[in-house]
Amino acid sequence: MGTPVAIAATASLGAAPAVAAGRGGSVDPTAPRFSLAVLPDTQYLIDEGGSDPEPVRAALRHVTRSREDANIVFLAHLGDVTEHGTEAELRTADRAFDAIHGRLPYSVLGGNHDVSGNDDDRGDTPYLRTFGPRRFARMDTYGGASPSGYNTFHVLSGGGRRWLLLALDWRVSDASIRWAQGVLDQHPTLPAILTTHDLVWGEEDGGAQLSAHGQRLWDGLIRANDQIFLALGGHYWPTGRTTLTNDHGNAVHLHIANYQDRYYGGAGMIRLYSFDLVRGMIDVTTYSPWLLEKKERDRTPLEAEHMELTDPGERFSVEIDFDERFASFAPPVVPPSRPAADVLVRDTVAYWRFDTSGLPAAGTDGGLIAPGTVARDLSGNGNDLAVQRLHSSAPEVLTWSAEHHDTAPAHASLRFDGGKEPNRGAVLRSERDAPLNSMTFDRGYTIETFLKLPEPFEGDHAWMGIFSWEGRIGEAGKTGGYSEDDAPCSLNVTSERFLQFVVYPQNLDSDPTSWSHALPTGRWMHLAVVNDGRQTVLYVDGSRIARNAAERSRGITTLGKPFALGGTQSAGDFGQGFYGWLGDTRIVARALKPNQFLTAR
Repeated sequence: MGTPVAIAATASLGAAPAVAAGRGGSVDPTAPRFSLAVLPDTQYLIDEGGSDPEPVRAALRHVTRSREDANIVFLAHLGDVTEHGTEAELRTADRAFDAIHGRLPYSVLGGNHDVSGNDDDRGDTPYLRTFGPRRFARMDTYGGASPSGYNTFHVLSGGGRRWLLLALDWRVSDASIRWAQGVLDQHPTLPAILTTHDLVWGEEDGGAQLSAHGQRLWDGLIRANDQIFLALGGHYWPTGRTTLTNDHGNAVHLHIANYQDRYYGGAGMIRLYSFDLVRGMIDVTTYSPWLLEKKERDRTPLEAEHMELTDPGERFSVEIDFDERFASFAPPVVPPSRPAADVLVRDTVAYWRFDTSGLPAAGTDGGLIAPGTVARDLSGNGNDLAVQRLHSSAPEVLTWSAEHHDTAPAHASLRFDGGKEPNRGAVLRSERDAPLNSMTFDRGYTIETFLKLPEPFEGDHAWMGIFSWEGRIGEAGKTGGYSEDDAPCSLNVTSERFLQFVVYPQNLDSDPTSWSHALPTGRWMHLAVVNDGRQTVLYVDGSRIARNAAERSRGITTLGKPFALGGTQSAGDFGQGFYGWLGDTRIVARALKPNQFLTAR
């Protein structure tokens, strides 16, 4: 790391405003999907020798108008704004950007056609007078400039976090590299995007190689700073991209975007980088707003060909596990555990958790859980669960785990290793006289749990149970369902990893069943079954699934037999046990809304 240097007009490290608004529309900096617009070399369109700046103006109008719909938080120009860097050309560029000034934050950096000299220590130029620090000083995103004025940094808000963007001159001096290092040092927890004019040159197969200046930036700034995960440049064509590994063993994505060799000097082509923090993706699209604005009947074949670029080099996705990638400098903040009292809402029937408050036997990660171990019902209603191994299973079928869903009240879970051939597993069962065994839930119910399926998902675990009430439904005179050997109520995982919630309600002889989509593996989920006394709805991670049973469903036809966590009976016996992790589990005798689930804070 370099020696920190003075940084002009340093941005506040405080939280960003909830909504950044302007005449161009509002953006939501807390939404998990947001966009960065990139405008590369526009030099052939701003040329006093003969050109047409309208595509540039159209691109800037479009980004401003689309700001709210695409949640565009910033626009970055990659240099070579003009062809000759003259006063006249820069007046044209000035007017073009004036149209968005105050409506959309942006950065502009110098390219070789905008400025001259061996590095950014070149003194005053028409470019600096037009796109120097004074232009950006009133923007909320502006952080400061290097002493030369040719390099700036900006702090953006998107996806519920802040991001650093460095806009560096096409020939960065040693002093400005030290300045950039100082910016990174003063913002050590912000993921950083580096923009410059000359970074990589593209290959015909879509790959890219560091240019001489790009190598200088890589060796002198990028590779040692794990914060920099994405670097964008222009200058060369064709477009291309490469991924290099930095000194911390992490990927850095380096892209070139430049369309001046294309029809109409690039036609004001925009590249949109859409960040999706839920999917862990940056989706990239490339198009010309100027050409898209034209009516279809008025477009020439050449214009239609270039209005949107859809080859793999122009429309692609970059997969990034943002939490993992940024863990070395900005580890995800896991909410603290919450005491049981915080989640014992009105009408709570039972609440089990597997930290020491609910499972006194909780120990080290991977520690065995012995038969007879009790998980206390923290609701105080006496619905404790006791561990029972199935079919002479080995001790390893149930272990304690420190893994947990990020929003789970308790930071602990149980790891079940059930399976078929031979049937094995473990369940946690209520005592014979537990009140839960006989409750019928006529006014509705909410049953929640946290679940994670292993990755890889090995073996045959089709139709394994998550929870159930024991017994044969035929004992209650129910003959209209799947089988009289069914359990009264169960939540199961099918052979396709769909959830199946089967209930024999008080008011029907049949078994209304709800089905989810295929559950992912290797990821914690929150599941909730909600019945309001009329209909049952299944939720996964707070989202209502589509295939909920249409039949009117009131209550559960319990038989006075135990409730079990970790398995489902058939014909009164357990087969295989659950395979995966289960966390906090709560039963409430009424319908809860998603904002009342265990995930709510």
